[in-house]
Amino acid sequence: MFISKINGRKPDQVQALVVRAAGTNCDQETIHALTQAGAACELAHVNQILSGRTRLHPYQIVVFPGGFSYGDDIAAGKVLANELRLRLKDQLARFVEGKKLVIGVCNGFQVLVKAGLLPGFTPIDAEQSATLTLNDSGRFQCEWVAIATEKSAASWLDGMPPSFELPIAHGEGKFLTASPAVLTKLKKNRQIVFRYDKNNPNGSEAAIAGVCNVGGNVVGLMPHPERFVSRYQHPNWPLWSSASGEFGDGFWFWEKAVGYARNLLKGTVPAK
Repeated sequence: MFISKINGRKPDQVQALVVRAAGTNCDQETIHALTQAGAACELAHVNQILSGRTRLHPYQIVVFPGGFSYGDDIAAGKVLANELRLRLKDQLARFVEGKKLVIGVCNGFQVLVKAGLLPGFTPIDAEQSATLTLNDSGRFQCEWVAIATEKSAASWLDGMPPSFELPIAHGEGKFLTASPAVLTKLKKNRQIVFRYDKNNPNGSEAAIAGVCNVGGNVVGLMPHPERFVSRYQHPNWPLWSSASGEFGDGFWFWEKAVGYARNLLKGTVPAK
């Protein structure tokens, strides 16, 4: 398995925790991506955190990966979101207030939104102000899409390609805000991190593919950067010149996350 144990890490190496639940299915790809980017990773079932056997504070990055947590019963990500909101709220709030990174991909994005960590106008919002709901197509969509990088509060993502491709795989990926005022606030605070470029595959409001909290250290997105860390994961790679390099564009997302966390360890992350 693609697991780099914390016990064997270097003293200055970034520590990342990937959290799974029943139905999570992108944990190993996420661990591989983070390890490739230079982090020491561990995988923990959410029950280990709920029981206190695993604590969040030793880590600089916590990732909630894609899948169908708890079978997406009730709504996508809702059950896991309730566990976080009701039982881990204080621990997560401290983690966020410490400027550490929380990342949610696909189902993980759904979880963060429904747990109140996103849009994240406060460390954990008391009321849900956005959601991810059924695609306009009314079906599960698995395809490659064009993504545009926005200039956002998640400044650690500065330097990402302005436009690139990532795969999506979701049935409930349509991002909606509770009111026009929420969308206005997201724009004003520069909390829109990624948009769908050229084509909006699920009907998301303002073509939103990913958002961050006001501090920029909680990020959620529907596309899967962990599924494009190598050029060979793209269906068109045989047509590309060798000059394009070995890495896929999704790799840079994880490299920048690890780079931010490394700066956090060094104490060089600026105050907001």
